[in-house]
Amino acid sequence: MSDTPRSAPVTFSEFEPVTTAAWQARIERDLKGADPATLRWDTPDGFALEPFYHREALSALAEQPAPQLHAGTGNHWRNVPVYHVPALSNGHEAIHRAADALTRGAEGAHFVLADTTSFDVGFLHQHLPLSDTFIGYTVTAAPTELVRSLLATGTSELRGFLQFDPVTCHMPDLPGQLRGLREVLRLTRGMADFRGLTLDAAYFGNRGATASQQIAFALATAATYLSELPTDDLTVADVAAAMRVHTAINPNYFFELAKLRALRRLWATLGHAYGLPIEATQVPIVAETASWSQTTLDSHTNLLRVTTEAMSAVLGGADVLSVRPFDTLFQEPNDFSDRLARNLSVLLREEAGLGTVADPAAGSYYLETLTDQLARESWALFQRLEAEGGFPAALPLALRELHQAAQAQFRRIANGEQVVVGTNRFQNVREQFEFNPKKLLRSREFDSTRATYPSEVLRLATTLHFERREKKKKRAAVVLLGSHTNQLIVESFLRLLPDAEQPDLRESHPEGTLSVLFSSSEEATLMYATPEQFGRLSRYLYKLPNEVPFVPPALLTADLATMQEAVRVFGFKEFTVQGYSTEDVLARLQGKK
Repeated sequence: MSDTPRSAPVTFSEFEPVTTAAWQARIERDLKGADPATLRWDTPDGFALEPFYHREALSALAEQPAPQLHAGTGNHWRNVPVYHVPALSNGHEAIHRAADALTRGAEGAHFVLADTTSFDVGFLHQHLPLSDTFIGYTVTAAPTELVRSLLATGTSELRGFLQFDPVTCHMPDLPGQLRGLREVLRLTRGMADFRGLTLDAAYFGNRGATASQQIAFALATAATYLSELPTDDLTVADVAAAMRVHTAINPNYFFELAKLRALRRLWATLGHAYGLPIEATQVPIVAETASWSQTTLDSHTNLLRVTTEAMSAVLGGADVLSVRPFDTLFQEPNDFSDRLARNLSVLLREEAGLGTVADPAAGSYYLETLTDQLARESWALFQRLEAEGGFPAALPLALRELHQAAQAQFRRIANGEQVVVGTNRFQNVREQFEFNPKKLLRSREFDSTRATYPSEVLRLATTLHFERREKKKKRAAVVLLGSHTNQLIVESFLRLLPDAEQPDLRESHPEGTLSVLFSSSEEATLMYATPEQFGRLSRYLYKLPNEVPFVPPALLTADLATMQEAVRVFGFKEFTVQGYSTEDVLARLQGKK
């Protein structure tokens, strides 16, 4: 309207521009003589981050970064919860939960199937029409059979994705698995909203890989499929069009945001190497909040973790977001935590407005530099893998690198360098667990691959020990803490001692041994044993002969006399902390001293 006042252009002419030199001088003044270099952060990815970035950072990049745009306007992502369907289950319960979620803010469903033969595809189509519903399927076998059964419902156009990645999961008979994938791609070719080849990069992210490792391993996996899958009737472009990447998002906010941006940039570079046009090198990303970062201790902090993880995902340009419920480690699926997880994505879009701008990180001095550095590190590692013959030949190298990165993170958590709120810092020493620690330790479903597992299992085991001591139970338990966990226990314990008390006690127990806790009402002793010794003890207590297949649980119990004799006979060795009894160590770690 003509009488509507026009707003004046926003300018800051009253403020003089501040040069980089001026910023540096101010930092030096505030540090009062300390070296500004002490503010640099040496990242797990092998490069250092500066304490601040200014406009010169962009000019230092090899090329001026451009915004990463999505189709249409704004930043669009689907809110897609994940539902695990156990073996021999028809999936009806998970399907009902998914159908209900779609009426409450979800925009799709992702079913992780332990087996495809039992899953009731007809029931799925009845409640979630396949041509109208965005559905992901993760399978470990028979992908072709699943797709055929989906199409047998009369649906000509599927929506969603299939995740079957034999390269990442190093499955046997790779040639046979590739034949199955080719048939999947033929059956789904031309489906505009379905991707039949989703790469499981989350496998690496949920086992402690650095950001650059995750990108490099995803590129190496993609290169394998682009090289191995094409045939006379299946082109490189067909394979590329079928791809999607499933990645895990951890709490390091800016790193995870930049990780997705670097992945998109390098994906285009990889596509160019295979002669693909630029429009064929855009890869959709399924971002799921990580299991690696979740904790059982002070579990409500997981709500805060998934919030920052989800923000990183959507600001980094994920096309699909799956938020993990905060209590998934120790609770059966339930409406309360499912609703919180589902509504987080809704809140980020509807209340926080994170979907209104495409690539809001574009032009940021820090984030553009970080994206570039991650891309360089990732590409260098990818080239190393390719020089080793690419996947799967270079997979042992990748797994060694992954193991080293995970062990380094375990150590950083143990010595307090990396803070995990509620676990190694700011613990709730009076925490009342919402679960039964004994039952959880016995469960084969308890995820022992996570970053905080060594700290958690010790806390859970010692809680049982103190309860046993209070109740004077004449039974004993041996709890498997994990591989090399005693060294992490020592690191954690020394961090709690006053400086004057800290002895030099950083010796480790022998390589290749398992850490265990022997606990009775009278004593608790840290010990170590070889995997063979622990297996023999387990079989003895369960009265199983050697020829019977058996995976020992983490928690073994027996009467005190039997357990004491068994530990002695099977050669478990005590791991001592010089000058401190195990009881002292455990009490201090539990916050009881």
